[in-house]
Amino acid sequence: MNSRFSPFRAAFLVLIISGLLCTGCQSTNQTSILRYGLTLSPSGLDPHINASAELGIPLHSVYDTLIVRHGDTGEFLPSLALAWHISADGLVYTFNLRQDVHFHDGTPFNAHAAVANFEYVVNPEHHSQKAAAMLGPYQKAEAVDDYSLQIHLNEPFSPLLDSLSQVYLGMASPIALEQWGPGEYQFHQVGTGPYRFIEYIPNDHITLERFADYAWGPAVYQNETAKIERIEFQFYEDLATRALALERGEVDIIGEISPQDALRLSSHEEFGLFAVPIPGQPLEFFFNTELAPTDDLLVRQALVTGVDRTRIIQTLFGDLSPVSKGPLSAQSFESLLQEDNPSDGNSPIELLERSGWVDTDDDGIREKDQRELVLNLISPPWGSNPEVAQLIKVDWESLGVIVNLEVASSFGTLKQIETEGQYHAIGLNFFGTDPDLLRSFFASDGVYNWSKYHSTDLDYLLINAASETDMSMRNTFYRQAIAHISEQALVLPIRDYVNLIVHKNTLSNLHFSAQGWFPYLIDLELES
Repeated sequence: MNSRFSPFRAAFLVLIISGLLCTGCQSTNQTSILRYGLTLSPSGLDPHINASAELGIPLHSVYDTLIVRHGDTGEFLPSLALAWHISADGLVYTFNLRQDVHFHDGTPFNAHAAVANFEYVVNPEHHSQKAAAMLGPYQKAEAVDDYSLQIHLNEPFSPLLDSLSQVYLGMASPIALEQWGPGEYQFHQVGTGPYRFIEYIPNDHITLERFADYAWGPAVYQNETAKIERIEFQFYEDLATRALALERGEVDIIGEISPQDALRLSSHEEFGLFAVPIPGQPLEFFFNTELAPTDDLLVRQALVTGVDRTRIIQTLFGDLSPVSKGPLSAQSFESLLQEDNPSDGNSPIELLERSGWVDTDDDGIREKDQRELVLNLISPPWGSNPEVAQLIKVDWESLGVIVNLEVASSFGTLKQIETEGQYHAIGLNFFGTDPDLLRSFFASDGVYNWSKYHSTDLDYLLINAASETDMSMRNTFYRQAIAHISEQALVLPIRDYVNLIVHKNTLSNLHFSAQGWFPYLIDLELES
C-alpha cells in the first residue's frame, strides 16, 4: 500500500492544514485579560491608610464593605452585613453579618475579623489619611457574637453608613493585616471581593485575578462572579499619553481623557465615551486666610470674582464639564448650593482698590504700603489642576497681580507646602457622597483646613450637621455652612468633576458605584 495515502497520513495532513488556516485564531481556552489605564500612581495603595480616589478603581473589587450605596437612589443596601439597627440615641450601630463569606486566603469573615479591621484603621501609629476620619467620633467595635458586630460612637454621627459603604473601610483579612502591617500590607492585600489582589509594582502595574469562589455579591452587582479572568492596570500620568495608549492598543479603557481626545476618539466606531459625574468637591483652590494679602476678605472676594470660570471651562473642557456653584459638586448636592457670588456686585478692581491695592506708578502691578501685590499659587499635579491654575494665573495677572505658580510634584510635596504655610491659594479636593466632607476642610480642627480659617459659627454648623439625624434639619445646617463659606470667600471653585472615560467597544456593561470613580469590574464583559 502506498503510505502517502494512508488514513493516518491523511488525518495528519488535515491537522496541519487546519493549524495553518487557524494561525492567529484565539484559543477558546485563552485567559481573558482586560487592560485598564490608571491616571495616577498613588503614593500608597492601602485603602485603610491612603486617601486617593485612584486606588479605589482596582481595590473596590478586591474588597467588600459592610453595606453598599445604590448609585441612582442613594439607598443603603446589604453586603457583608445582611441587616443593621441604629440605637435610639444614635450611639450604637448593630450589624448582622453574613455567615457564608471567606477571605481570599481562606480566613472566615466574621465579627472578629471586622473588629480587627476597625482597630487597624484607628491605630494612631498607622496614620490613616482618610478612613479613620470617616469613622467620626468612633469609640470602639465589638463582636457581640461571631456574626453580630456593634460599632459604638461617642456622639451621633450621621455619615457613618455612607463611610461604611466605601472602599476605604473595606474588609481585609485580619491574618494578612497582622502578618504584613501598615508598611507592607499594600503589596499583599487580601479581601473578600470578586477579584483577588495578585501584584503591585509601584509606578508600573497592579494585577487582579478573578476569585472563583465569590458567591456573596450585593444587589448592585449584575453578575454572580466575574467574567473577565485577569485585569492588568497600568499608569498613564501624562495626559498626552492616554489617548495614544488606547490607539496603540495598550489599554482597553482609561479615564480622565482630555475633552478634545474624548470627542475625537468617540467619533470612531472602535471607541465609546462614558462621562461619569463625580460627587464630592469640585476642582478648587483654598485661600490662606493667615497670610497677607489673602487674609483680607476684600482681596479674596476680588480674586474669586476676577476669575472667568466659564472661559476656563470652555477653554479646557468645552461642554463636557459644568461650572461649579460652590464647595460641593451639584451632582449630589445641588439642593444645598446657591450661586457662588461673594462680591455683592462689586467688580474685582473695585474690591482691590477698596482694600488699598492700587497701581500708583502705572506699571501694571498694584501696590500697598510700598509692597507689590504678589500671590503664591500652588497646584496639585493631577487631573486638570495645572492647566486650570495657569488660566487662573492669567486672570489674576490681568488685575495687576504678580502670580508665582508652582505645580507640586506629589501629594507629599503639596502637603509639605501647606505645612510651611507660604502660599496664598492651594488646590485640593476630595470626593464623596455625604456633605460631611466639608467638615475636614472648613472646621477649625479639620484635617484639611488649608484655608486656615477659624470660626465658632461655622464649626457649630458643621458639627451639628454631622450629628443631626433629621435630614431636613441636617440640610438646613449645610445650606447655612455653605453660605458662610461663600460669604467669606474661603475657596475658589472652578468645575464640577466629570470623568471622561474612553473604552474600546469590545468592552461592555460598564457601570459605576455611587462614588463615581469605581467601576463594577465584576460586571464587565470583553469580546474576543
